[in-house]
Amino acid sequence: MHSLHSLAPAISNSTVDLLRIAHVTATFPPYRGGTGNVCFYNARELARRGHQVTVFTAAAEGAPDQERIEGFQVQRLRPWLRVGNAPLLPQLTTALHGYDIIHLHLPFIAGGELSSLGAALRQTPLVVTYHSDLINDGSWRDLVFRAAMWSSRHAVMMRADAVLFVSQGHAETCAQHVVYDRMRQRCHILPNGVDTELFRPGTDGAATRQRLGLEAERPVVGFVGVLDRAHHYKGLAVLMAALSEPACSEVQLLIVGDGELKEEYSQRATQHSLNERTVFFGRASHGELAALLRACDLLSVPSLAPESFGMVIVEAFSCGVPVVASDGPGVRSLVESGIDGFLTPSGDAAALAERVQVLLTLPTAQRQAMGQAGRRKVEQHYAWPQIGARLEEIYRQCLA
Repeated sequence: MHSLHSLAPAISNSTVDLLRIAHVTATFPPYRGGTGNVCFYNARELARRGHQVTVFTAAAEGAPDQERIEGFQVQRLRPWLRVGNAPLLPQLTTALHGYDIIHLHLPFIAGGELSSLGAALRQTPLVVTYHSDLINDGSWRDLVFRAAMWSSRHAVMMRADAVLFVSQGHAETCAQHVVYDRMRQRCHILPNGVDTELFRPGTDGAATRQRLGLEAERPVVGFVGVLDRAHHYKGLAVLMAALSEPACSEVQLLIVGDGELKEEYSQRATQHSLNERTVFFGRASHGELAALLRACDLLSVPSLAPESFGMVIVEAFSCGVPVVASDGPGVRSLVESGIDGFLTPSGDAAALAERVQVLLTLPTAQRQAMGQAGRRKVEQHYAWPQIGARLEEIYRQCLA
């Protein structure tokens, strides 16, 4: 599955020096987004392995400028300017001193270049995780995104000591695939992971449905995503159109996420006559999300743009929940159609409705077997301790 570099065991902490590691990310909890969550778990696993870890990110409303979480330090810097999820943090050039490794999470408009400069000034090895492309939306931002991608490629990724892609398909097809093509010896495939203790199968699904006002005898399809313009490509509108098809007339929809587009989606639910069978839960903590996933018969990931990986997919698998997702290079590395879920053409509401209906009409034992197959896959390849061990090994290679 991970054809470039396997998830080999890490060197034991008892035989190596512990490291001072800086992680840099544009977004971080309490903001609910995949990149920040991955950074959180990377930092947590490295701290558990004894390393001194500091996360540098932008200040967030309701979050302290400095705090200690799960054994690592978080330093939230005040942006000079912020446009959407792109904070301008010139402080990074001076803040990133005294570390053995700087680990940058991209995309981070301007922040990537500032971090690369900070690493170069101190001759500190730079590791970059390229999480996803910047998705165009037809606005003026597309020009900014194209310039940012070019700059990230030449000023950051090409100069890094190691570049990590979250899936093989992502490395080969993303907008920065030229980096993988030209400097493959410095590139690694390091997938995102899942907390298998928190996200695990359980018997609380019925109680959660009752608490949410979902009918016990009707199936539930889940959707997890931030309802903001930065995540417009997540395809919730396509899912709503699919569930308005006659074949899905009994299906209930559980939406987990919040953002400035929530009212727009609420109106769309009314237009599709879905409002009486749709629950908008809002933002969920990780503990809440695990319980919400267990309340679903399946998770839908109807993305309109290729997903680099699909973190919520492995979270659903870890809970024993099968997935119906838009086909794409990154997702294809996770979902095996007919084994642990189904793949559908992106943007095709009729095809999505048909796959949802097929999965929901399978015998209960067969649907449960698909969920169990997903859980086994997660335990074998995507548990965070395995990812942390591999990440530590990559750091050692850079320092060597």
